[in-house]
Amino acid sequence: MTLRMDNVGIVVEDLEGAIEFFRELGLELQGQGMIEGEWAGRVTGLGDQRVEVAMMRTPDGHSSIELSRFLEPAVVADHRTAPVNALGYLRVMFAVDDIDDTLARLEARGAELVSAEVVRYEDAYRLCYLRGPEGILIGLAQELG
Repeated sequence: MTLRMDNVGIVVEDLEGAIEFFRELGLELQGQGMIEGEWAGRVTGLGDQRVEVAMMRTPDGHSSIELSRFLEPAVVADHRTAPVNALGYLRVMFAVDDIDDTLARLEARGAELVSAEVVRYEDAYRLCYLRGPEGILIGLAQELG
């Protein structure tokens, strides 16, 4: 039986920039360090690896994002410009209390809306997708009512 979802992993080139972006979104840096050695390679199947990681926790304490910057081996694929209907990882969605304020703060850090607007879904939500640092796809949802 699954107990919980522990974290979502995102590979980045600019670890410090990604940390600052997610801090602006309200996540807290829980820790940062190097993951390396043959044990790590056995988990990932990559062999000998060196990866700098940062764990970011959501304000409610229930979810985390693991940001990883691979030093060795080199990154082999780039999905940062994939459209929202691409196979595989799509996006991470965050519930926010004020979507306009959150969007303004993230845009000041270089985020861009995927479409030209924040969309209202019935009387339930205001929603948008945006591209954050390095093209990371993020969703924002503000519950209405």
